[in-house]
Amino acid sequence: MTSRPVRTRIAPSPTGMMHIGTARTALFNWLYARHRGGQFLVRIEDTDRERSTEANVEVIFEGLRWLGLEADEPPVFQFARADRHREAVAEMLERGQAYRDYMTAEELDAEREAARAEGRVVRSPWRDADPATWPDRPYAVRLKSPLEGETIVADAVKGDVKFQNASLDDLILLRSDGNPTYNLAVVVDDHDMGITHVIRGDDHLNNAARQTIIYQAMEWEVPVWAHLPLIHGPDGAKLSKRHGAQAVSEFDDMGYLPETMRNYLAKLGWGHGDDEIFSDEQAIAWFDVIDVVSAPARLDWAKLNHINNHYIRQADPVRLAGLVAKILKSRDVKLRQGDETLIARTIPFVRDGAKTTLELADAVLFALKTRPLELPEKTRTQLAEDEMRGRFTRLRAALANVADWNVPPLEDALRAFAEAEGVGLGKFGPQLRSVLSGGASAPDLAGAMTALGRDESLGRIDDALSLGT
Repeated sequence: MTSRPVRTRIAPSPTGMMHIGTARTALFNWLYARHRGGQFLVRIEDTDRERSTEANVEVIFEGLRWLGLEADEPPVFQFARADRHREAVAEMLERGQAYRDYMTAEELDAEREAARAEGRVVRSPWRDADPATWPDRPYAVRLKSPLEGETIVADAVKGDVKFQNASLDDLILLRSDGNPTYNLAVVVDDHDMGITHVIRGDDHLNNAARQTIIYQAMEWEVPVWAHLPLIHGPDGAKLSKRHGAQAVSEFDDMGYLPETMRNYLAKLGWGHGDDEIFSDEQAIAWFDVIDVVSAPARLDWAKLNHINNHYIRQADPVRLAGLVAKILKSRDVKLRQGDETLIARTIPFVRDGAKTTLELADAVLFALKTRPLELPEKTRTQLAEDEMRGRFTRLRAALANVADWNVPPLEDALRAFAEAEGVGLGKFGPQLRSVLSGGASAPDLAGAMTALGRDESLGRIDDALSLGT
């Protein structure tokens, strides 16, 4: 491990979405930096100018903000550093670690065909050319990679990964139009940003070998590599659209909380014994990148739902009410003044069974209905019967005498009424639930009445009793 102060980074390319794999990579970088008392940095790799729109870049920042992963310094934009990248190439040329490649597009195509036929990598004839032979035309700049021996990537997750240098081509550093390439830019940026640990996806492992050679050519300290396994779908195949959500924003839209995603993503490829649910503080204390497993992780919707339900049950009802109100407004539900307070009062009685905030939004709808409620036909028929109407009239009077309108006193009142009537709760409970909710899903009777409040509860009963009179 490096003796330098730990600095990790997440460096996504703007694509219009923040993939769940990128989110997990960001989380692991953030956790490791916090665990080691270091810094977590963000760099936007925006050299693809067509895709790097302002909107696409903002998607990255929105995803990180939603996840609660705050960088310790302002973000770095890679495109703005192109002059610095070219400066590094000039130094490599001066050191003899890079060379000008004057191959034309046609010549490069021919060399590729020959290399493919001969089972070797592309080699430019300009690698060791005499400067006196350089033509007056545009050229690319290539890294002069070693031709023999091996390059070892000391990976904190996979162990030592060896690459035969003969199988590594001379990487293009600058294109013929003068633009830096990805592998050059990330090395220069990581060096200049003081990055000590490069924690990223498995798909970058081959790049690590080429980037290591650039570090060595510049005589810079190579960072600690850690390549994370991919995230697969429940069927073990690479995560794709057919598995459902792929982007952080989609998980937000599906009703998952950010603390859920931090907890769950931490479990994808890393864990602390049998602990399924843990706080950010615990994750920071426990996390070490060397404990990440090398096998791909599988997205498990059942576990994700279980964890989300846990955090919904732990969350502040006022905060959840704000999220639920936003969901309902997106469904064109008209909320009145005071409804968000009513939602917050209702949430503690309905959230135990909610796996997502979308389900939570469904569960509070009964409380938001406007009187008089439209009752199911079965309830209307039952209330038209003399015995049921008389029982409901007496029930209304008994409930009106409850001084403390909360769950325990209301439960006591319902039990006492059932005993006084000589019947079980089943003889009037279903009808009362229907009257209180208009046939919608609702919590237990005492919980529903507590959420609605005295006046609304008794008013809904009065409305029901007035039917047919």
